[in-house]
Amino acid sequence: MNIKIDVTKIMPRRKHPAIFEAFDALSAGDSVIIHNDHDPKPVYYQLIGTRGHCFTWSYLSSGPEVWEVEVRKNESTHNGATIGSIVTKDIRKAEVFKKLGIDFCCGGKKTLEQACKEKGLEESDVLLALENTNNNTGNTHDFDKWKISFLADYIINQHHTYVRDSTPLLSELSMKVSSMHGDKNPELININEKLGLLLKELATHMKKEEAILFPYIKKLEDNICNEVKFNNIQEAVWVMERDHDVAGDLMREIRELSNNYTTPVNACNSYKLLYYKLEEFENDLHRHVHLENNILFPKSIEIENNA
Repeated sequence: MNIKIDVTKIMPRRKHPAIFEAFDALSAGDSVIIHNDHDPKPVYYQLIGTRGHCFTWSYLSSGPEVWEVEVRKNESTHNGATIGSIVTKDIRKAEVFKKLGIDFCCGGKKTLEQACKEKGLEESDVLLALENTNNNTGNTHDFDKWKISFLADYIINQHHTYVRDSTPLLSELSMKVSSMHGDKNPELININEKLGLLLKELATHMKKEEAILFPYIKKLEDNICNEVKFNNIQEAVWVMERDHDVAGDLMREIRELSNNYTTPVNACNSYKLLYYKLEEFENDLHRHVHLENNILFPKSIEIENNA
C-alpha cells in the first residue's frame, strides 16, 4: 500500500505530524510518498531521531519546483521496533540487551533486526529472552508517561548528581591503582587516561544541558518558549547525542581494557573497588543516556514540531 501526502496543501503546524501519523499507520513494506515544493530532508532526520533506522528514503523527484520522496517502512520480524523504543516501553528489557552486549542507549535507534545481525545473534533467541522478562514483576518507573519537565529534573537529580558524586572517588582510585600497579598492568595507565577524558567530557556536557537545553525543554512544555529559541531543537539534540557517543566510546574502551572489569587473582582491594565502581558507573551511564536519547529528546522535538 502507498499513501501520498501533498504537504503544500497542509497547514504549516500540521505538516510534520501528518507525515508521522501516515508513517506510523504503515505496515512493514508499505510506503508514504511526500509531495512538497522544497527538499523535505528535515523530515528524514526527525524520523531517524524519533522512529530510528526503520525505513528507506528514496527521491522520486528532486526539484527545483517539485520534490517527491518515497518513505518505505522496513520489513522486520519485530515491526521495525528500535532497541530504544523496546526499552522505553519496558525498562526491564535493558538487562537483556546489556547481557547480550547490545547498546540500548547510544545505539538505541537501531532496529532489533539490525542489532542482532551486527552481533551475530538469532533474532528469535533475543525475542524469547525479551519475552521472559515479562515474568519479572518488580517495580519499575514508566518513564515514557512522565512529563518531560519532570523527566529532565529526574535526570539531573538522579544521574547528573551520581556522576558528580562519583567523580572524586573514581579519579582518586584510578590514579592510585595506575601508579601502584601500572608497571605490571599497563592497561591501568590507559584506563586512567580515558577515565579522565570521560569525566571531563561528562562534566561539560551536563553543564550545557542544565544551563541551556533542559530549561528550554521545560519552556517548550509550558508554551513559554518565545523568550529563548533554538533555530531548531533538533540541532541542539544532535550536539548532545554526539557528546553521548564520545562518552559511550570512552566507556566501551575502558571496559575492553579492563577485560570486562575482571581483576587479577592477586589484585588489592583498591584495584577491585576501582573495577567495581567503573562497572557501576557504566550501568548508570547507560540508563542516563537512554532516558535522554530515547525518551526526553524525541518527545521534546515532537512538542516543538507541534507548537
